[in-house]
Amino acid sequence: MKLLLAIVRIALSRPYTFIVAALLIFLVGTLAALRMPVDIFPSINIPIIGVAWQYQGMPPDQMAGRIVTPFERALTTTVNDIEHIEANSYTTFGIVKIFFTPRSTLQRPMPRSPRSRRPCSSNCRLARRRR
Repeated sequence: MKLLLAIVRIALSRPYTFIVAALLIFLVGTLAALRMPVDIFPSINIPIIGVAWQYQGMPPDQMAGRIVTPFERALTTTVNDIEHIEANSYTTFGIVKIFFTPRSTLQRPMPRSPRSRRPCSSNCRLARRRR
């Protein structure tokens, strides 16, 4: 408390010193802000596609067995440049993350024909009929 009162006494007795100090802090802060890089975060180009499957009332083990696993198998045979696949199954929905190699673009690994998506869609229809 005594230190704060001492600072206030000095500020009141020498107002120009504190005005100059405040201006210096303002100038140094402005220069630092202008010299700071514009992009704080680096640009990261990791090609990832996420797919979410939803089926009301389906338990996680059936979601994995009937929908997610056949989809993963279809991906590995129809899509190029896959680095790895991560899949999680929960009650009512499943999430599949497809990580591609860094050199690939998202236009290149896509299946070339609509027929390549048929195995997955037929398995999904089969899962609906079994319920």
